[in-house]
Amino acid sequence: MKKVLVSSCLLGCKVRYNAGALNLPAPALEWLETHVELVAFCPEVAAGLPTPRPPAEIRSASGQDVLAGRDRVMDISGQDVTDAFLDGARQALARCTAEGIHHAILTESSPSCGSSRIYDGTFSGIRKAGMGVTAALLGANGIRVYSQHELDRLIRELG
Repeated sequence: MKKVLVSSCLLGCKVRYNAGALNLPAPALEWLETHVELVAFCPEVAAGLPTPRPPAEIRSASGQDVLAGRDRVMDISGQDVTDAFLDGARQALARCTAEGIHHAILTESSPSCGSSRIYDGTFSGIRKAGMGVTAALLGANGIRVYSQHELDRLIRELG
């Protein structure tokens, strides 16, 4: 059975920065649970960040720039949390590699998991095009990344 990495928060785990959770839509979740093995993973928690934790955003660019050392991830208090985000991304990639995972469902807008949109680094709620650190690392290594809003596309591909 194929395995799919899934952001833990999308499976109801209260691991988001605000100790909240999200849920995948029931019909899609039911299909996934019967056709693939879901592997829950939170890169931020895996890297040792606490729950709850201050919100963090990529300062000005995107996850690709953080991976290349051209940008940083900062929390709202001004603390640089880049190393934790890089560590979590590397752990996610290692998990995918070790378990033969080629698809991931990651939480849109997250500085770790955003696959097409992230916050702009100003903590003003404005989103921009871009990828989070984990999404960028997985994508650069051939793992197909989907947001929770792209499940129909993933199901078609896996189906």
